Amino acid sequence: MDWQRYTLLGGILAVLLALIFQWNAFQELHTPELDRETIVHSDVQSGGLIPAETYDNSGGDVPQLESQAPAETDNDGTERKLVNVTTDVFDLLIDPRGGDIVKVALRKFEEKLDTPDQPLILLNQTRYHTYIAQSGLIGKNGTDSAAGRPLFNVSKTEYALVEGQDQLVVDLTLQQQGANITKRYTFKRGDYLVQVAYLVDNTSAKPWSAAMFGQIKRDTSEPVTDTGFGMSPFLGAALHTNEENYFKQDFEEIAEKPTRETIEGGWVAMVQHYFLSAWIPPQDERNTFELKELSNGLFRMGFTAQPVQIAAATQGELSASFYAGPKDVYRLEEISPYLDLTVDYGWLWWIAKPLFRVLHFIQEHIVSNWGWAIILLTVFIKTLLLPLSAAGTKSMARMRKFAPQMKKLQEQYKDNRQKLAEETMKLYRREKINPMGGCLPILLQMPVFIALYWMLTETVELRHAPWIFWIHDLSAKDPYFILPVFMGLSMWFMQKLNPAPTDPTQARIMQLMPVMMTVFFLWFPAGLVLYWIANNLITIGQTWYINKQVDAGKY
Repeated sequence: MDWQRYTLLGGILAVLLALIFQWNAFQELHTPELDRETIVHSDVQSGGLIPAETYDNSGGDVPQLESQAPAETDNDGTERKLVNVTTDVFDLLIDPRGGDIVKVALRKFEEKLDTPDQPLILLNQTRYHTYIAQSGLIGKNGTDSAAGRPLFNVSKTEYALVEGQDQLVVDLTLQQQGANITKRYTFKRGDYLVQVAYLVDNTSAKPWSAAMFGQIKRDTSEPVTDTGFGMSPFLGAALHTNEENYFKQDFEEIAEKPTRETIEGGWVAMVQHYFLSAWIPPQDERNTFELKELSNGLFRMGFTAQPVQIAAATQGELSASFYAGPKDVYRLEEISPYLDLTVDYGWLWWIAKPLFRVLHFIQEHIVSNWGWAIILLTVFIKTLLLPLSAAGTKSMARMRKFAPQMKKLQEQYKDNRQKLAEETMKLYRREKINPMGGCLPILLQMPVFIALYWMLTETVELRHAPWIFWIHDLSAKDPYFILPVFMGLSMWFMQKLNPAPTDPTQARIMQLMPVMMTVFFLWFPAGLVLYWIANNLITIGQTWYINKQVDAGKY
């Protein structure tokens, strides 16, 4: 009996949901804790710490490094103290040895939802993880070499951007034979771009010469983020080359084929889901970029700028910029050409990018809620595609209207397929039915749907963005799976408004589609599921209206 079958199916679904809830709880319970403790390594000798000794920058090689003695040890032989820098957007640590950035925590982004005391850690150097930003000087008078790195002096170890202050300057000083060098970090309120400059006072009677390098060193560990089920976000290096505006390599590709490029301006970045770090050297000079695996298992992505000559008894400056923060399209566009392409929308970026701007405009100027903005964007897209979708819906409605006649033909000519095909085509011509009319509009809309999927997945603004009631994070899965189930129900109801396939096997597969899609969407980000629900509901309304019009003979 039907009621027994439905009861059995309902019981199976109930058990399946219970298992899913238990698995979800198990995963959360066994998620490893992030190692947040920053450690200081001893002065690293060689091991790929600095770039190669010579560089062809098409403007003359950086002079070969001279042999230097190892950098001096800490004065008291104990572990040196890191410099703690606090701004409105950063909690940052600088190692006086080399003046490197060894930790960056983003104060406006939580590691997990509702953990304001735990900002997201982007860069860090721990016992099990290395992701740091290094910079230095190489060449004839460089401060960094394979033999050792300089130990800078600092006036204090705590710096903070206070209320009413728009800029914070942190100076690290070094006395070199014949020159006084200041490594200056400049932080600005509300900005994730840090200016890094070497101020050189050449006190000698000879010219001073060196080139600045900046590099990101990282292992291959995945960031601790909930990316849900479906796409796997890109993790690896990217840069702007002479041939490609956006060239990317994951760690496996870098290990297999290192990259070296010399261009005017440019940038090099370490890209992950929602966030990135990047070095941006002087844009009016030719810079050499390199992506390479090091002998210690780490990867280096960095640049070397042109050598700078500073005459005797004069001052000079070498500088670059370092970005560590969210994939903010508008800010990245301002920093350097094509850096915004690190917000990777895939090959349909030319559709996804305008969609993001519309979504951003709706959120900024109309609703101030990313969930409602997604719904309004769906309405906007459906309105644009209305001529295509309406044509397909009309064709499906006419097929549904004449489905009894088609079924009658199938029964009448079930043993004569050729005659069945001939009579079916006569019915199509007589009633002006186009069997492909419902397929073509759907195929034409697919690029828009795929582009929207990538756009919503790459939009950092959706991370920890609430909608209503129980949805507190549009970038994470629905904790109670209500949206995916509702999406499946809307898909099932939408199928009921359209004619069933004539082939029994195909019809059974179509009946299972809502169930399969519901399971598939259980781990999708809530923002994506919300889009599909809105799209289905609009399609249901449109289909119902057109079906009524066709039944009334108006089409």
